[in-house]
Amino acid sequence: MKNENKDKYICEACPYIYDPKKGDQESGIPLGTPFDDIPDDWLCPICKADKTHFKK
Repeated sequence: MKNENKDKYICEACPYIYDPKKGDQESGIPLGTPFDDIPDDWLCPICKADKTHFKK
């Protein structure tokens, strides 16, 4: 059985969870985009932390 959380990343600065199945439509990140494929200048949509503040 596939682990549903394995591709999700949580922001360590706030409760936001990036889910590749949902993407981040407001920031132009389409559905199905793996976290590693998000541009390095992408910011958390809630607290504006950069990608280095996310953990799997």
